[in-house]
Amino acid sequence: MTVHMLTAKDVTRRIVDKEKLFILDVRNHSEFADWKIEGEFFDHLNIPYFELLDGVEGILDRIPTDQEVLVVCAKEGSSVMIANMLSEAGLTVSYLKGGMKAWSEYLEPVKIGDLINGGEVYQFVRMGKGCLSYMVISNGEAAVIDATRMIDIFIDFAKSKNATIKHVFDTHLHADHISGGRSIANEMNAIYWLPPKDATEVTFNYQALEDGSDVMIGNTSIHIHALYTPGHTIGSTSFIIDEQYLLTGDILFIDSIGRPDLAGMAEDWVTDLRDSLYTRYRELSEELIVLPAHFMIIDELNDDGSVSEKLGTLFRNNHGLSIEDEREFRRLVTENLPPQPNAYQEIRLANMGKFSPDEEKQREMEIGPNRCAVR
Repeated sequence: MTVHMLTAKDVTRRIVDKEKLFILDVRNHSEFADWKIEGEFFDHLNIPYFELLDGVEGILDRIPTDQEVLVVCAKEGSSVMIANMLSEAGLTVSYLKGGMKAWSEYLEPVKIGDLINGGEVYQFVRMGKGCLSYMVISNGEAAVIDATRMIDIFIDFAKSKNATIKHVFDTHLHADHISGGRSIANEMNAIYWLPPKDATEVTFNYQALEDGSDVMIGNTSIHIHALYTPGHTIGSTSFIIDEQYLLTGDILFIDSIGRPDLAGMAEDWVTDLRDSLYTRYRELSEELIVLPAHFMIIDELNDDGSVSEKLGTLFRNNHGLSIEDEREFRRLVTENLPPQPNAYQEIRLANMGKFSPDEEKQREMEIGPNRCAVR
């Protein structure tokens, strides 16, 4: 039988459409336990590749024959071999093109909405990593916010909308993924904005993004208001776009809140985190649509694959926003922390301009799930 190939885009569509999929993951048990492809109706079987070198007969009774089967490995090669063995045994099977490395890097553009005086907001969902990037387009100009290192998709997408990228922002100095902000700015001769309190050790020039900054995109009355909201980092800055959208960076997520420890400052920054969430955000309209820089679990996706929710809804439903006791809040964000992101210290150095890894090293540094949240 013929072995089919599925791309990361194909798998993303199955997640969004809530389709069933059975995944045979042939990576090592530790790699699978740390990070896997998740979907609401996905089932998994993890059998390391080396255990199947002599044949797949011993696992055939554990693989369904009435639904699609996808074989996944780290880079693709092992999954192709196992998929062929399963096909020869009579199963209908596919493999993931590019393996988990490709899954980690794929971005899916989703339109969030229109702007009041013309223009659009798009979200770029990095399904395999939980990263969320944004593009604001108006009158032939574009701004990109929290870009990943895969910069071609942003540049090409702007071109497809007949827009030129004029501004690039990072809400903070990222620790879980390598920012594409400077690279896009250099490629497009755009202005790169970074909160100055996060930029004390950077080795490059940037435009200081400070509380109250307004930036015009296009010729319409679209402003991006910077709102200083420290806690995840000392410089973390939120944006209010068009009085409709609140981009929260890694401070506030749909189902969780940001962690304060990735620069080794959890005890010092926990008060800032609480003030940002419980004071500064409380002063804003509950009708603002929250657009975070990450999602943590698949349940945070909307039906169209986007990640967003009204601020008022989060104040009612997000546990991290409803902890009255400050001591309990402090315990949550200092003692209840998940493992730190893979290679986060190297990633921070890369985003400061102090470390320039090659492409393969960058992929290796980013492998793994989103770990920016406390839940």
